[in-house]
Formats: sequence, C-alpha cells, structure tokens
Amino acid sequence: MTDVSRRSPSSIITGARTAWLVALVPLLIAVLGLGLLGEGDREQRPTDSLPAGLDSTLATELGEQVGAEDSDVAIVLFTADKGRLDEAQRGDIADLAGSVGAAPESLSVAEDGTAAFVVVPIDAASATATIDEVKDLRDTLDKEAPAGTTTAVTGPAGIQADLAEVFAGANFRLLAVTAAVVAILLIITYRSPVLWVIPLLVVGIADRLAGVVATHVMAALDVAWNESTIGILSVLVFGAGTNYALLLISRYRDELGHTESRHEAMGMALRSSVEPILASATTVVVGLLTLFLSLTPTTRGLGLACAIGILVAAFFVLVVLPAVLVLFGRWIFWPRAPKLGDAALTERPSLWRRVGNAVERRPVTLAAGAVVALALLSIGLVRVDTGLDQADQFLDKPEAIAAGERLAESFPAGVSSPTEILTRADVERVVAAAEGVAGVASVRPTQEDDGIARVQVVLESAPGSGTARTAVEELRDAVDDLPDTHVGGAEAAALDEADAASRDRLLILPLILLVVLLALVTLLRAVVAPVLLVATVLATYCASMGVSWWLFSGPLGFDALDADVPLFAFLFLVALGVDYNIFLVTRARQEARAHGTRAGMLRALAATGGVITSAGILLGAVFAVLGVLPLVVLAQLGLIVCIGVLLDTLVVRTVLVPALALLLGDRFWWPAAPDRIRGDSAVTVSA
Repeated sequence: MTDVSRRSPSSIITGARTAWLVALVPLLIAVLGLGLLGEGDREQRPTDSLPAGLDSTLATELGEQVGAEDSDVAIVLFTADKGRLDEAQRGDIADLAGSVGAAPESLSVAEDGTAAFVVVPIDAASATATIDEVKDLRDTLDKEAPAGTTTAVTGPAGIQADLAEVFAGANFRLLAVTAAVVAILLIITYRSPVLWVIPLLVVGIADRLAGVVATHVMAALDVAWNESTIGILSVLVFGAGTNYALLLISRYRDELGHTESRHEAMGMALRSSVEPILASATTVVVGLLTLFLSLTPTTRGLGLACAIGILVAAFFVLVVLPAVLVLFGRWIFWPRAPKLGDAALTERPSLWRRVGNAVERRPVTLAAGAVVALALLSIGLVRVDTGLDQADQFLDKPEAIAAGERLAESFPAGVSSPTEILTRADVERVVAAAEGVAGVASVRPTQEDDGIARVQVVLESAPGSGTARTAVEELRDAVDDLPDTHVGGAEAAALDEADAASRDRLLILPLILLVVLLALVTLLRAVVAPVLLVATVLATYCASMGVSWWLFSGPLGFDALDADVPLFAFLFLVALGVDYNIFLVTRARQEARAHGTRAGMLRALAATGGVITSAGILLGAVFAVLGVLPLVVLAQLGLIVCIGVLLDTLVVRTVLVPALALLLGDRFWWPAAPDRIRGDSAVTVSA
C-alpha cells in the first residue's frame, strides 16, 4: 500500500480510499461551525460609515463625549387630515408630545397651520436601542394620535430605524434568490437533473461558512461592517465559487472521455485547474484587500469579508468539490454521461469553434469592431454624476423619507435633517458665526457638557441640494478659526463621503490595476499579453459604466450614482474579470506549446468558450440579484457588474482577445514564449 504521506495532494483529494474522508471532514467542520458559532457580532458605532479624519467624523467623535442621551433625535410630524390644525388638536399634540418625552419648547407649528412637529430625544446607546425606541414611539403615536391628524416619524433616528426595517430578512431573500438563480443556470449549463446539486450544495455551505468566519474575524479585529456586507459577500462567494466549479467540472468531464478511472480523471482535471483557480483567487483576494486603504471603516470591512469569502470558496472548490464528485460514478452527468473515447473539447465541432474560425478569418475587422463598440458604449461615462441624496438611497420610499419631504412643505427644508456644530469654543461665538452664513434658517445650542457644546443649525434648503451643500461649506469656513470646532450632520457627512470616495478612487483604482497586471505577468511570464488583457478589462469597465449610466439616467430614473459605486464596480469587474482572462489564456499557453500560438488560442477558445460564457452569464445574473436588497447603491452595483461581465464574456474574451493573439502571434507572449511553439504557421482549427 502506498504511503499516503508521500502521495500528491491531488491524489489524496481524489483517491478511491481517501476522497470520502477529504469530502466528509471539511463538510462536518463547516456544519458544526454554522450550528455552534453562528455569525459574529459587533456593536455598530456612529463613525463606522464615516471617513476617518474628516470634519463630520471629528464632529461625531466629539459628540460621543457629550453623552448618549441626546445624541440622536426623532422628529414627529403631525399633519391635519383636512385644512388647518385647530386649537383642540394643537393642545392634544402638546399633551402627546410631553408624554413621549419631547420638550415643550420643541413644538413648532407651521405658518400655514397644516402641520406641526416635535423633537423627541432617542437613546442612542446602541443601534438596537435606537430602532426599538423608534418602533415603540410609532406604536404609541398610532394609538394616541389626536383625532383628525396623521403622524409620522422622521429625523436621524427615524431614518436609521427605517433602514434597519427594510433590511429585515433581506439577506435571507438575497440568499434564496441567489441560490435559485444559480440552480436554474447550473441545470441549463449541465443539462442534468442531478449534477447541479453537488456544486450548489458545496458552494452554498462555503457561503454560509464564509459569513461565519468573516464576521468572527472582523469582530475579533474590531473591523466594521454593515447590513449590506454579508449580502455582497454571499453574491461574491456564489459567483466566484460557481465559476471555479464550472472550470473544474468542465476539465473533469473532458478527462473522462479518455481516462477510464474517474479518480485519475479528476486528479488530472484538478492538476490542470489548480493553477488558474489559485491565480484567480489570489488576484481577487489581493484586489479586495486594497480596500483596506479606504478612509471608510465599513468599506475596509467589506474588503476583508469578501477576501475571506473568496479564500473559503476556492478551498471548497479545489478540495471538497473534487472529493465529493469522485464519490459518484459517471452517471452523475446523466443523461449526457461522458464515455471513454469521446472527443476532447478542443476537437469537437461547436459554436466556439465556429466563433474561433470567424475570428481567424477577419481578426483585424473583428478586433477593430470590438474596440469601436466598447468606445461607443463608454461615451456615457463622461456624463456620470455621483452622490445620491438621502431620500434617493432607498428603492422604496420609507416613512421617514416621505415624512421628511412633507415636513419640508411647511417648514424650512433642513428641519428633518439638521446640521450640527460640535465645539469646545465659546458657544456665543459659534452661534454668531453660524447665523451670519447665507442659507441658515435658525441656530440654537442644544446641549453643553464637560466643555463641549452641541449647536443645531437648520438650513433653508432641502437636504441633498446644491445650495444645502454650499451652505455647509460656508458654515465650515465661518467656524474654521474657532478651536476644536467641527460641522457634522447628514449633509456634512455626505460632503465628506463624496470627498473620501474621490480620494479612494484615485488611490485604490490604480493599485487594483497594478495587482491584476502583476498577477498576469507572474502567471504568464510575459509582458505584452498581460498589458493587453488589463487594457481590455479596463475597456469593459468603461463600457459597462457608460451603458449603465444611460439606463440609470433614462428608464430607471436615478439622478446620480452612489459615491461608492464606481470603486466597487471597478473592483468587482477588474478583479473578477481576470478570472476569464486566466481561464482562456492559461489554456491557450498550454495548447500553444504543442500547436503554436494561433492554433493554441483557437483550441483554447473551443475548450473554454462554453465555460467562460456559462460562468459569465451566471456571475452576471448573481450580481443582478443584488436588486432584491432595498438600497439603490446595491441595485446600481449589481446592474453595472452584470452588464460588464456579459460584455467581458460575450465580446472581449471570445472575440477581442483571440483576435489580438492571432494578430500578434508569438509576440503575444513577449518576452517569453511557450516551449516548442511551432510558429504562426500552425494548422488552422476548422469546424
């Protein structure tokens, strides 16, 4: 008997005597981990989504030192069902306001008499406490609202509670829809009623384990995450995991055609697949970790969580999936089970063989056409606007946003989202400076403790408007010479988030490109091919952003992109787009060693075209599923990545890259070249 310790990893994973153990142990550990640990937990902080070191963040940090009892507020809006509020209704509103904790002086009645509001302090000791208090407040108002009036809760606490409410159960819906989409596409891809279950089950367990591991690691390292982090993580694990699974299973099926033993066939498939899968996973992980350079804590958390997810997905596909698959016979592919003697993918007549022949006949025309098409699609990129208003962050308008809009009809527009100044300076000087700023409706100190004062500033302009942001900038200029004085609030935070997003893009986008380029140079031991491949990925990103902007600004009715969308879309498109580059070009290099560059690229296209297209359609569909989550940022991100992946797989990887390789010949691999290249005179692959 062969000593297991001397056997190769692939033979241990796929061996007849060891595969069951390799399959069973990780699955049992994963199931136990899911059952015993569950996802990690970390108390959210007000600064988690604010960029470090900027003015609104410094204001929030200073405000936390004042005390939590008045650090968050809800605004209760009362509107008359008909006409104006009468004296009896106003008295009832005052009584109800007192019973829910509002100070008598906070009651304001509109000049038109149709509405009134009060400010209710909310316990902000924790996010959970805020949500619970807002829910209790709404329940009380529903029961005790004065006759003839309608109540609604808005303000910072109301918006936070509504955000939590729209996310309730959203991640479960996302997981269910993602799994259903993956299942349907795997059934279509494999045309088997059985085979799809195995990769879906393995990747599904990997996804759940990734969520547990990522949240516990982030909690241990005190790295922030938010409601959407686990949703994006699931989409990424399902997308990347099934991509890797498609490549492995395609190789396995091909090997079964000329290898009798399924264990040997899987061993060869695994050895052929491990390099591109590990190269792809490593590149994506390093790309994701560049998000640690972001100023925003939750963005750093997203990078860490997704990097952990990719590592877990790659492990399960390279270790657990092959071990599970070899436990079953060839019948697992029924009704199209591979038979010994079946032609290899590179030899079979197929759509991708015909595509390759078309590219070979007219490489210049098709390459030029693809470049022109991508350039035309990119035109919309020059008109992209970023920065969504708070009211535009939700796909469905919640109560707090609708109430804020109604509030602005009868009161200064900034009442629902007041700006705050936190200061250690003399309060009277701060108030005087703020009152002198154009666009300020009112200024009043609200709290002072331990030398720190909180000053509330209500702007005349609607939140998110250009005039409101100009007022905030002028407000900052007015108090700039006062010691330890910072301007915060939602409007100030939006300005800082836009500045931080711009800074992150300038720093991180070039690094992601550099990571992908270095990975391809290392893998291919070439320069020309990696530069061209990175250029095609960049062109795909520009085209997908341009097309998406036409859709967003037209039929979908979005005025702008969320500030984080360009960075996240670039990361996912470039880092994940390298998968298809690696799948195609590593196979082309292998084939070129025996058949030359031209025939090698065509044979690689015939062998991987189906896998790349299936993987691209699946990944695009999975990212599109982000639209089931309630935030506009996720819907925008999902659509951009979906369009980009489809362009990448259907145009760039199947037409443009092969055409460039055919035009350049051996120079495609410069300065190195595959061993034993027979030159551009290699035999043409025909259908």
